Amino acid sequence: MEQIVRNAYAKINLGLDVLRRREDGYHEVKMIMQTIGLYDTLTFIKKAEPGIVLKIDREGLDAGKDNLIYRAAEKLFAEAGISPGVEILLEKRIPIAAGMAGGSTDAAAALHGLNDLFELGYSLERLQAIGVKLGADIPYCLMGGTALSEGIGEILTELPAPPSCVLVVARPDIDVSTRFVYENLHADTLTCHPDIDGMEAAIRSGSLDGITKRMGNVLETVTVREYPVIDGIKELMKAAGAENALMSGSGPTVFGIFTEESKARTAAEQILERSLAGQVFVTGFH
Repeated sequence: MEQIVRNAYAKINLGLDVLRRREDGYHEVKMIMQTIGLYDTLTFIKKAEPGIVLKIDREGLDAGKDNLIYRAAEKLFAEAGISPGVEILLEKRIPIAAGMAGGSTDAAAALHGLNDLFELGYSLERLQAIGVKLGADIPYCLMGGTALSEGIGEILTELPAPPSCVLVVARPDIDVSTRFVYENLHADTLTCHPDIDGMEAAIRSGSLDGITKRMGNVLETVTVREYPVIDGIKELMKAAGAENALMSGSGPTVFGIFTEESKARTAAEQILERSLAGQVFVTGFH
């Protein structure tokens, strides 16, 4: 029985700006994306019988044809003109609906894994062309690392890895609708925009201080107003010694950047003790 294993890494947004709402309804963005050491694991097993079987170790997650992993497999096989049999096992660790591209990164890992398992030989660019049809974050998740993301998220510029640090990642027990956040964001009235160009320069020069000073996310103007706990987590992280803290994506996950692991672990303990978040991780950039 042939099988392979691939990890799917979560992402955070070190900076997220929305430039305008396009006529097609999509928002034009300018973001710095970064993968972190928190990941799901996917195992791909060749089967004799044709068809796709998806199994997930987390109750309540749809393992049917609407799942992004299933849809990615279907798209890839259709592109290749094949109808193989495969069983995909997902070990879920990334928080769900958290602003960390959990579904997109799983789909990206599926494209990579199945491309390798069935020896299709597709390039990264070809996989990205398939992935973007399923979601704007998938081309970035296929690449990973550090990147400037523009357009609707599909125009990517690879950047050097930033200096190493310690991250505290906290997901409060609230559900945030990405659709609600974007529908209530009025890009044309935003008066404060993060300095994405300056952050890119700081990354290229290897300045962690230059990165943390420029962290910003315009979606906080909507999400924090609705869910003050996000601001509470940010302030706790900064009081505990974070260089800065920010909401990732449309939320509700908050991350803090620390230079000392002891301070990071203290912050993580305080967040749990005060019941500000149900899921808290101490990790780093990947």
